[in-house]
Amino acid sequence: MKRCKLPTARTLLTLALVGMAWVAGSAMAQQRDADQPIEVEADRLDLDDRAGTAVYTGDVDIRQGSMRLTGDRVEFQRNAAGELSRATARGERAYIEQQPDPEQPVVRGWGRTIIYHVAERRVELIDRAELHQGGDTFDGGYLEYFLDRRVVQARAESEGVEGRQRIRMTLQPER
Repeated sequence: MKRCKLPTARTLLTLALVGMAWVAGSAMAQQRDADQPIEVEADRLDLDDRAGTAVYTGDVDIRQGSMRLTGDRVEFQRNAAGELSRATARGERAYIEQQPDPEQPVVRGWGRTIIYHVAERRVELIDRAELHQGGDTFDGGYLEYFLDRRVVQARAESEGVEGRQRIRMTLQPER
């Protein structure tokens, strides 16, 4: 695996990973993670500064503090102002995680496609989607997680989902 470090790519990654905090009110976790170095492993990087994209392919593993994003392909897109607008991970089991606070469990998400919409602070987990926090789990064809509101919406069928994947949920009793 090759390590990729480019100033423009670093800027894209910093914006992407800082924005991926999974739980509202996790400013401490965001700052703690933002202060950590970004580590990227991939087989290939295609960076197009004019188009505002960075595409990593080949067993991509991106880490910063407690945050991690993996997939066969990970693409970052910037808007006209140069800010990260969307991060998309694809693979047989693309994966995203973060520990919002040392006192809280790690939040983990899987799907064949994971799309993080930065401005909306919304994560889509598409096809064979799963979302876990502690003992609570959600899975199905499509899961949408709104970070600030801590809202999950789930569907058995949606665009990009193979077949019908019924929604399942397990919630642990409050202690």
